[in-house]
Amino acid sequence: MNAHTGNMIARMAASGQSLPDLVSRASRALAEAQSSAEVLEARDMASVVYDAAKKAARMAQAKGAHDALIAAAHRAQADALLIESEAKRRLADEYDAAQERGEVATKADQNLLPDQKKVTVVELGLTHKQVHEARQIRDAEVAQPGIVKETLDKAISERREPTRAELQRSIVAAASQAMRGGSRKPRNPDYKPDPFFAKIAHFSGICEEIGASIDMVERFAAYTEIESTRNRLRRNVAAALLTLRRFEEVSHA
Repeated sequence: MNAHTGNMIARMAASGQSLPDLVSRASRALAEAQSSAEVLEARDMASVVYDAAKKAARMAQAKGAHDALIAAAHRAQADALLIESEAKRRLADEYDAAQERGEVATKADQNLLPDQKKVTVVELGLTHKQVHEARQIRDAEVAQPGIVKETLDKAISERREPTRAELQRSIVAAASQAMRGGSRKPRNPDYKPDPFFAKIAHFSGICEEIGASIDMVERFAAYTEIESTRNRLRRNVAAALLTLRRFEEVSHA
């Protein structure tokens, strides 16, 4: 999660909006998402709504609140999980498409020379686990269309809390069925490629890596062992600063 998304979600959590309003906001963010970065932002928003609804439901139960209040919180949990799952499904399609285009590294690319290296999952700001779970959701929905909504609605109809754990069990079972059927990478028929995914995500990953290196800056600046290396570093930093300043200008315009 980048700083912009983190700040936005913090404001969202502290806004005092009702759970239905927060669900609508996350749903709208996903529906209007035009890039993979916006899909990731919508996913994070839905995650915040899920956590808020879960907390509200448990507080209501602890206070012996009316069943309707608990049911409303559970409904918000279910809606948030549905939005989160759809965002992950879209992410799986985009990630696999980027690999097929040769923009993102696969296992076969592990032994490439330095100048041949491709963008990695870490540089995209993701983890292998997140990609794996996103693919499972996508595969499960192809194998059993509507499995996510069906699982969540079942919990609601039985007056149970819809949880990620229960949803994940259903997804794994359906995805496993798809694998046994020989379809390794089912593709969402509504998928539309985002040609800037790898470039944007790579840029974000580089910025995150630089931010995490702040404690090394003094050592980098004091490097004097090889003059040509130090000069090249200074030129690269100067060029990066120009790019980042330009980004700040256009992103806040």
